Amino acid sequence: MFQILMTLLIYMVLVVPVGIYLYHVATKQKTFADPVFDRIDNRIYKVCRIERGNMSWKTYALNLLMTNAVMILIGYLVLRLQGLLFLNPNKIGAMEPPLSYNTIISFMTNTNLQHYSGESGLTYLSQVVVIIFMMFTSAATGYAACMAFCRGMSGRPMGNFYEDMVRNTTRILIPIAFIVGLILIWQGTPQNFQSNFTVHTMEGELQDIATGPIAALESIKHVGTNGGGFLGANSSTPLENPTIISNIAELYSMMILPGACVIAFGRMIADKRRELGKKTIFGKQGRTVFAAMAIIFMAGLAVCYVSEKAGNPILAGVGLNQDMGSYEGKEVRFGIAQSALFTTTTTSFTTGTVNNMHDTLTPLGGLVPLLHMMLNCVFGGKGVGLMNMVMYVILAVFISGLMIGRTPEYLGKKIEGREMKLVAVCLIIHPLLILGFSALAVSTAGGLEGITNPGFHGLSQVLYEYSSSAANNGSGFEGLADNSVFWNMTAGLAMYFGRFPAIILQLAIAGSILAKRKVNETIGTLRTDNVIFTLILVFVVYIFAALTFFPALARGPIAEHLTVWFPVMG
Repeated sequence: MFQILMTLLIYMVLVVPVGIYLYHVATKQKTFADPVFDRIDNRIYKVCRIERGNMSWKTYALNLLMTNAVMILIGYLVLRLQGLLFLNPNKIGAMEPPLSYNTIISFMTNTNLQHYSGESGLTYLSQVVVIIFMMFTSAATGYAACMAFCRGMSGRPMGNFYEDMVRNTTRILIPIAFIVGLILIWQGTPQNFQSNFTVHTMEGELQDIATGPIAALESIKHVGTNGGGFLGANSSTPLENPTIISNIAELYSMMILPGACVIAFGRMIADKRRELGKKTIFGKQGRTVFAAMAIIFMAGLAVCYVSEKAGNPILAGVGLNQDMGSYEGKEVRFGIAQSALFTTTTTSFTTGTVNNMHDTLTPLGGLVPLLHMMLNCVFGGKGVGLMNMVMYVILAVFISGLMIGRTPEYLGKKIEGREMKLVAVCLIIHPLLILGFSALAVSTAGGLEGITNPGFHGLSQVLYEYSSSAANNGSGFEGLADNSVFWNMTAGLAMYFGRFPAIILQLAIAGSILAKRKVNETIGTLRTDNVIFTLILVFVVYIFAALTFFPALARGPIAEHLTVWFPVMG
């Protein structure tokens, strides 16, 4: 537990300066790196003929969708033709159409759900030109939408999508990913374009060892909260995650920017309200959101850690010592603490990378990542988690206002019917995708063929797959046989509609708030920057999830837990 607390304390020290830097980048204020990046950015604007004028939310959303659509088409063609192209020393053939569709949607939506093993399914060209490239662009897209959303909510023009994409990539993603990549190479992660090589194992057998540009992919996959992996076993392998130092570097990489987005948001609001003169770090509104996210995160982490530390009574019953906890599916070099922290982090920050096999978690240990993906607002992916949490903030403001008879207001703007309709649709899409596709999977032959576990755990596998897809996470209960036409197509649809409709609706809400007149605070204005509202926000998130997902969870991980610990009752 001590190492978890120390890891989180150091994170709090790191996230603040990064958040302040993001705030300066998003609001085009001076930074120490401007002399270098201004030249690079201006050259890109000139070559690409980018006009940098402000866009309306509709124009911003349209350009976002069109740009991503073009990249989806190009990436799909590369995957289908990879067997005929260069940088293919391992002679890997073309990816089949359903899997190509699933893969390209997965990486363009920042999900990185993999129904293939990277070392055997992709050429080096595909890994670099499609996978790594889209890890940068999908992360830049999400952050661009978030900053446009934050600017609109704070009363600023929403900005220019293409300018945001360029600045996010050159000033944030590439520098941080480069530093992380060097750390991983230092720790032993390969970075080359050599073919796989064969070694003799200690058992006297022959084994092929994969190599390639692993460090480059690993760095941006964590920095951009992408997930996925160069190798099928992801960051549980020594090639992707060799040491405890690399493990901590990967943890901080996926945590730093989502947390920094909240700080940038808070400072934008504080700047408009002239709070920055008071030496604020988060801004009052950012502090409320960050605290609510942190409370939910810490509650989930505690449950996951305690559950994994308690071990498995069934294994104890057959003579396997459980004093150290449940080590099934975990790397000894990381232990229970770092495994639980990594598991909770990767699904709270919607990265999707894993340093242990989630399918082997204890029932309650597996419930935590599943629930956090269902919530989809506990820090979340870069920018997207913040936008989702603000939806809950608006919902909490509306409900609280109705209960105490005060006018629903947020950030000095009235919350009216239009905004609440958009918020309702935005919040309904996510559970509809998860529960709708899960119901389809357990009621059709194509879905049932992929379920490899009977009973309660089988349902948990299905719920996890679609929760991961709709939340654009990408991790999985990998016991599921998901490389089929049914699972490739349905998961692809869940990923796409879990990503873009929500972003469009959130930009529409920001545009609507921006167009409203500011109202003066009165004695009847509900405060949204204090401890009471923070607790209200946490309860609203939990109540919404409980009402929506509890029946499904009760039939999955909760029922499985009861059968493990109370077999007579089960």
